[in-house]
Amino acid sequence: MSWLVLILSGVFEAVWATALGRSEGFTKLGPSIVFVVALVISMGGLAYAMRELPVGTSYAVWVAIGAVLAVIIGVVSGEEAMTVWRALFLAMIVGGVIGLKAVS
Repeated sequence: MSWLVLILSGVFEAVWATALGRSEGFTKLGPSIVFVVALVISMGGLAYAMRELPVGTSYAVWVAIGAVLAVIIGVVSGEEAMTVWRALFLAMIVGGVIGLKAVS
């Protein structure tokens, strides 16, 4: 159950990071509200998962999921370009997380 909560928390990390960027310094109400709600859900889930999972592994997985999904959201929305190098480095992040899971 902790792994599932951690994964969902990572997804919400990408949501709050994207909303933060779109809030334009908290001057837009909609994205600012999404940011706060997603942040609370994401942090709450991370805290819950850390009750059973190692802190370092939990944090690395949470950050990796959020970072990779934030880039994907940026690419899909047209705000960022996907290059071979970006894809390679994203794959390295995912590979690192899989490695952490494998050795924990």
